[in-house]
Amino acid sequence: MVKRENVIVAKSVDFALRIIDFCEVLEKKQKFVVANQLLKSGTSIGANIHEAQNAESRADFIHKVKIALKELEEVKYWLTLCEKAENYPFEPTLKDDIKELGLIMYKIISTSKKNLKN
Repeated sequence: MVKRENVIVAKSVDFALRIIDFCEVLEKKQKFVVANQLLKSGTSIGANIHEAQNAESRADFIHKVKIALKELEEVKYWLTLCEKAENYPFEPTLKDDIKELGLIMYKIISTSKKNLKN
């Protein structure tokens, strides 16, 4: 039996690795506060998605994915600051990744809530 790849797990790991790389760029520019905040929230998305994979119930699963979604919103904030601030590096593809992750997570929550009612 071939095990299917869990798309959100894989994408959250890939995103975390890209965030780590971008935070290293920020640190080289001595933007330590933003780098630290972005690193925490950007890697927390994947940590919460991973934790959701072993949820105790469907409601617990939904809750953990919602926490990941909250972290995603925080990442959007820090990336927006990088985009708008003078003398800060910015990586536009990270915002594209955020949009994609958000769409997947919203769909997961929506589907899980429907299945919770059934």
